[in-house]
Amino acid sequence: MEINYQETSKDLLTRIDIHEKYGSANIDVWTNELLQTKPGMNILDVGCGAGKLCFLFDDYTKGAAKITGGDFSEELLEKARAKNAQRGSKVDFQFLDFNKPFAFADGTFDLCTSAFAIYYASDLDFTFGEAHRVLVPGGRLFVSGPLPENKQMFYDIIKEATNATIPPMPGSSRFKGDIFNTISRIFAKTELHKFENHLTFPEVAPFIDYVRASLSEDRKLWTSMFNGKDEYEALIGKIEAVAKKWFDRDGKLVMTKVVGGILATK
Repeated sequence: MEINYQETSKDLLTRIDIHEKYGSANIDVWTNELLQTKPGMNILDVGCGAGKLCFLFDDYTKGAAKITGGDFSEELLEKARAKNAQRGSKVDFQFLDFNKPFAFADGTFDLCTSAFAIYYASDLDFTFGEAHRVLVPGGRLFVSGPLPENKQMFYDIIKEATNATIPPMPGSSRFKGDIFNTISRIFAKTELHKFENHLTFPEVAPFIDYVRASLSEDRKLWTSMFNGKDEYEALIGKIEAVAKKWFDRDGKLVMTKVVGGILATK
């Protein structure tokens, strides 16, 4: 299955910032409590982006874990390396395309993670097979991503504004089904954990910022709803009108992020 998807680093970082600014729960705390990374561990983060998860593990282990972050975006890797240098951290950031063989020997890592990324893999059996291969016996895989009920308000507002069918999202549409089932088939033990974060917007503007960061013209998943800049701006206008109506009715906009965490043991 080929995933025709493109994400800009600006959009990704905007959404991360909004999650942290308006959210009621901290996904970093949830991740750390679930994984309990320890000094001396060898960790691989696949689709590391600008290094958020790598730096989380580095802080949690006080710099005493060996951490490798891999991503195919050189733009994001540059940001990660710059922050790495600023922090004085020793995370190894390198190019990694999870649709191709991982450039690591069998049984290298104690933990392999991927936050909101690896579910865009073209061939799930191949990619999770590679994750399994590079883990030591008893090593763990942790994959996080949106569940089908994720940010329902966001989709409801868009549906009301457009009266159009929401295009299937590779993350939420695959996570609880294809991805969980594939990992369960490959790994010895698999568990599904859930994290909820209620984003409360005190005004419409930051919600529209989130919408723009999700429907950008560079995000090819949404192009069935617009063709070119003019149609994109017209779509944003319709969504903003409905969002204002909801805000006037409720006095706020509350969007619940529902994230799944698949924790598997080799």
